[in-house]
Amino acid sequence: MSLFRVRDDLPTLRAPVLIGAFDGWIDAGGAASGAAGRLAEDAETLATADGDALFDYRSRRPVLDVVDGTLTHLEWPQISIARRAESDRDLLVLHGPEPDFRWRELAEQVMETAVRLGVVEWMSLGAVPAAVPHTRAVHVFGTASSEGLLLDDVEQGPQGLLRVPAAALSVIESAVAGAGIPTVGFYAQVPHYVGGAYAAGTIALLEQLGRHLGVDFALGDLPQDALDQRQRLDAAVGSDGDAREYLERLEAIAGQDQLPTSDELASEIERFLQQEAGGEEPPRLG
Repeated sequence: MSLFRVRDDLPTLRAPVLIGAFDGWIDAGGAASGAAGRLAEDAETLATADGDALFDYRSRRPVLDVVDGTLTHLEWPQISIARRAESDRDLLVLHGPEPDFRWRELAEQVMETAVRLGVVEWMSLGAVPAAVPHTRAVHVFGTASSEGLLLDDVEQGPQGLLRVPAAALSVIESAVAGAGIPTVGFYAQVPHYVGGAYAAGTIALLEQLGRHLGVDFALGDLPQDALDQRQRLDAAVGSDGDAREYLERLEAIAGQDQLPTSDELASEIERFLQQEAGGEEPPRLG
């Protein structure tokens, strides 16, 4: 049974690239799903996935609209591929909630769909919580299936072995790379104390993606959202001594000439989480 329904009347695509982002895992601050959602705005849908086969509706329930006591509309979680036409190429955006089931089947069928559509490159978008301060520019690191795919000033990392729980998006990227399609990934580091959507992370991903593709993406209201959130965070830190002290430690790490080691970052995060579990209330800012 096919998990993807692809339109029969597909348009002729120009050097299409496939950009993937799911909400959920590796989507700290909603930065990646926010970027994908903006790219897919007003785009035409080329393919949709079978939600009944992919989602546990008890953990990701459809949204019900009730108007004046009448059930009027159900909005179901949906994964789709949308086409955004640029001046000399087409951007295909695979987006939606991270699926609960059948990851390997989905990855295989996305790969087959990518081959069928003539995709020339895959790009993953993600965001990870990190011990970084909101007062610094959002850092974006990259991954690549082979050398030479990333711009020279993009840090490819992390270096060495990093063993983490996999995301569905990474499973799909691996399948696409296995078909011989070049793949890259861009991951924004989001301050792990920030609650809610982090507009600065979305901006950083869109700007890095635009540089890679040679496209200027309109940011709309995102810069104002980022400025408003920065002001709220600054005010929250300014009114809390513990939060100020914690932010100063993060700024000291970020101000070092060399990037902190993974052990140093892990120690900071572990200390912060221990505070949450041990009764010493840490700063949690929104």
